[in-house]
Amino acid sequence: MSITSLLGDKQRFDVKPDDTTMKAVVTMANGGYEQLNYTDVPMPKPLAGEVLVQVLAAGVNNTEINTRLGWYSSKVTQGTDALDANDEEKSSAAEELDGGWNEQTPFPFIQGTDCCGRIVAVGEGVDPTRIGERILIRSCIRKDSWDSLENIWMASDFDGAFAQYVKITASEAFAVECDWSDAELGTIPCAYGTAENMVHRAGVSKGEHVLVTGASGGVGSAVVQLAKRRGATVTAVVGKNKMDVLKEIGADRVIERNSDLVEVLGEKSVDVVVDNVAGEGFTQMSVVMKRGGRYASSGAIAGPIVTLDMRNFYLKDLTFIGCTAWDEPVFPNLISYIERGEIKPMLARTYPLEDIVTAQKDFSEKKHVGKIVLLPPKQTSPQQDFIDSLKQ
Repeated sequence: MSITSLLGDKQRFDVKPDDTTMKAVVTMANGGYEQLNYTDVPMPKPLAGEVLVQVLAAGVNNTEINTRLGWYSSKVTQGTDALDANDEEKSSAAEELDGGWNEQTPFPFIQGTDCCGRIVAVGEGVDPTRIGERILIRSCIRKDSWDSLENIWMASDFDGAFAQYVKITASEAFAVECDWSDAELGTIPCAYGTAENMVHRAGVSKGEHVLVTGASGGVGSAVVQLAKRRGATVTAVVGKNKMDVLKEIGADRVIERNSDLVEVLGEKSVDVVVDNVAGEGFTQMSVVMKRGGRYASSGAIAGPIVTLDMRNFYLKDLTFIGCTAWDEPVFPNLISYIERGEIKPMLARTYPLEDIVTAQKDFSEKKHVGKIVLLPPKQTSPQQDFIDSLKQ
């Protein structure tokens, strides 16, 4: 793989006199919105085996905010909403330098885990006929092989899509043919990839009862669609003002957030729980699960420290599945679902890339359903000249 670590390469954003530049948001360090620097940086050049992609749309995710705040640090014990206001834990996480997905985050770097784009140039060894393809980038990369769970992520371990251009290994750029807008496609990679991975790993099948918490978010609303696509009966947990929207996208039953799930659903009523919320509500999950039930998670926005009665776990033969590294079928599956019209995008709203602070603030308020997407500026003439020079 030609993707290389960014650690130690802190000068790559310095603009030299002959550089062709692009607009990008460079995240400078752990901290607040002041660390998001919308600026000019040199355009990347594709190496052997890579493609250069013009970013057409880039979704906003929890992970970009969590990484900036250092939420993945072992020092953090609270939910994602609390960390921004908790200076002591935030400072402690920054000092530990373990707040990224793979321990130390390579600051400064460009975030942006979702990318809908168009291939504009290719590196050595890549078929030049790929130029012009509209693509989605698979943001989770199994860097060793599909037999190893070791993984790296775009926008956590190397530069991502909060920019006009990004380069990526050619095999991670998937052509997609559909009538969706660029912004609609920009909702897909991280949220739907994460959702499909959990549904796939949990083996959701026709006729099963699936409970989805945080169902109005990008991942949760995707899980609802993907579980329904497999023929499951879906119960969604959301805030009161979002319940009708979840019914519209296919949830069979909608429960208001903070309800007593054991009282509402009953013990041993759920085959699969897909939960990215955790926190205090986690305790009820093992109670409502049937014997042999499966629990899948890729997040903990309400708090990472939970309480589990181990007797429920072993006496009911439950399976708990952590889901970060995507399995091989996940992204090709998503492309096929899009092209066959089997899922639909949940686009809440769009913002210009330069308005990233406003977009992330609105995202953090959790008043939307689905995804918020950033749109980079259009291509300039000097950038096109630079791209043309790569083809010579």
